Amino acid sequence: MTGPLSGLKVVELAGIGPAPFCGMFLADLGADVVRVDRRRSPGISPVPPRLDLLNRGKRSIALDLKEPADLAVALDLAARADVLLEGYRPGVAERLGIGPDACLARQPRLVYGRMTGWGQDGPRAQTAGHDITYLAVSGVLHGIGRADGPPQIPVNLLGDFAGGAMYLAAGVLAALWGGGGQVVDAAIVDGAAHLSTMLWGFMAGGAWRDRRGMNLLDSGAPFYDVYATADGRHMAVGPLEPQFFAEFMTRLGLPAEPSYLDPAGWPVLRSALSTAFGTRTQAEWAEVFAGSDACVEPVLPMRSAARDEHLASRGTYVEHDGVLQPAPAPRFSGTPAALSRPPAEPDEHRAEILHDWLGITPPKS
Repeated sequence: MTGPLSGLKVVELAGIGPAPFCGMFLADLGADVVRVDRRRSPGISPVPPRLDLLNRGKRSIALDLKEPADLAVALDLAARADVLLEGYRPGVAERLGIGPDACLARQPRLVYGRMTGWGQDGPRAQTAGHDITYLAVSGVLHGIGRADGPPQIPVNLLGDFAGGAMYLAAGVLAALWGGGGQVVDAAIVDGAAHLSTMLWGFMAGGAWRDRRGMNLLDSGAPFYDVYATADGRHMAVGPLEPQFFAEFMTRLGLPAEPSYLDPAGWPVLRSALSTAFGTRTQAEWAEVFAGSDACVEPVLPMRSAARDEHLASRGTYVEHDGVLQPAPAPRFSGTPAALSRPPAEPDEHRAEILHDWLGITPPKS
């Protein structure tokens, strides 16, 4: 394994969504991540194991934690780990016998990372939920969408992965820096709320209205929005600063609007921008704004994004084991990260995990 986390040993108790993404992130950066799959459950992924990219870079062993012998193996792995990740409902890990107390008793410096939607306590802690419900209660979903429409769903990237997985990763790494030996309680509602910190400051200062589609960064401003082109595609527009807005208007072929920040003029400006963008195709507008500081770019589908000149030059997307996928991020000058093994079939690495982690060599058949 290469990367800045090379040598870090992580046990991930199999789950879905944010906890596996956190494990993938740590594996991308070089950690040795052992995924404990469920022996009796095939999981709920809509794709075959080899295409479940959240499991890339990990090794797999299948255990039934309700069986004493298998639980003992899992606890032995935890005793040799630096980090354990689990995404069960509160109390489930304890009932299985692999909760924080049991693991920290075996490995006092362990960082025990817990990933939930609602957190380990509170009135909703024991109820089910998903990205959309956590965003709804945190106040984040209310602000996403247009003034004349309902809240819009940002896939599951904002809650599960930004507010969940990445906060778990940050918490785990912070706890490791502090010497380990503690539990990290990462809740999607907490992370999603934390992501909105800037907006709370804006709202306190009167610069943000608690209404959808009425503000500078939520499609309320016509110069921070998307516009349809002649071929039914879209351009993303975001020239907030005066010098960028001036270049934007020049390249668009429209007269300057020195008072563009005044909401009173936004309806007229929006109409002018919409009409202008509708006169050319996306490719034509992309050429007009290429290399400029106008802050305008084409809205690209996923497959087209992977072929974008800039992203291709940086290797932002790579093909690994026959599958096109995002490369590890961020980048490190001295300890570069790289993709290692493809997603594992459940229990694929049982023998080598038992050997490498526990020193157990299975008898020869």
